[in-house]
Amino acid sequence: MKILFIDTVHPFLKQELEKQNHICDTAYAKSKAEIQEIINNYQGIIIRSRFKIDKEFIDCSSNLQFIARAGSGLENIDVEYAESKKIQCYNAPEGNRQAVAEHALGMLLSLFNNLNTADQEVRNGTWERERNRGIELAGKTIGMIGYGNNGSAFSEVLKGFNVKLLVYDKYLKDYPYKSSMESIYKEADIVSLHIPLTEETTYLVNNNFINSFAKNFYLINTARGKCVNTKNLATALENGKIKGACLDVLECEKTSFENLSNGLTTDMQYLIDSKKTILSPHVAGWTTESNVKIAEVLLDKIISDFQQ
Repeated sequence: MKILFIDTVHPFLKQELEKQNHICDTAYAKSKAEIQEIINNYQGIIIRSRFKIDKEFIDCSSNLQFIARAGSGLENIDVEYAESKKIQCYNAPEGNRQAVAEHALGMLLSLFNNLNTADQEVRNGTWERERNRGIELAGKTIGMIGYGNNGSAFSEVLKGFNVKLLVYDKYLKDYPYKSSMESIYKEADIVSLHIPLTEETTYLVNNNFINSFAKNFYLINTARGKCVNTKNLATALENGKIKGACLDVLECEKTSFENLSNGLTTDMQYLIDSKKTILSPHVAGWTTESNVKIAEVLLDKIISDFQQ
């Protein structure tokens, strides 16, 4: 097959596909319009998040047999339309599940122990112990929404911390720590999102969701930025209903996730200025190891369907 790499991924994938006698070209600098003009020459696409593969793009791709996304989500691909055209769609959540889980835990421990604040204070010559007294994770109840690759990996890294896990997944029938949303609303001290971005999950965390919790709670979002309403989150942080937030993903990210959109809102600026937040630039699944593993996962999926 002829395969077009639209985004950079670990070179292992291209090298191994070429060993299978596939022809691999790159189009890292070409625009979507330019790629649409040539995509009919290719049977496969490798992409991350640079642009949406929508109906118009797919209609230009009459020879396409697969679309592979080097990441965990597929929200930038019109999967339903692609599959109606007999195009296979692959992603690689198995490749970065451990990275996301460890990052979520690291953010939570940093928030609980004031590590970001304390680090900066010491560097600036301030030695403030009482103000940086932390809290322990042990004994807390963690409500997890979603138990796919990332959710299940997060539950594994939490073993040994003596926490209670309550898990709700609308689309799975049988899974560990199975609970109801009602129990999570009643008991959770911490809520962690492990869900894809869909029409249903857009702004899942809004005023109604937040105010359904019996306790004031901490929020972790390593899923997608638009699963959380930034304005409602800022309000809840300000009034104390949400005690702190660990956010690897932000509503104001550009579609490509490569940077923030122009013009920060007042609410986003509040999150940036707040000491109740830990922020990172959508890098939870972005480790040296996951870079290789994602390439390996995609390779396995592609060659299992298209082995010569």
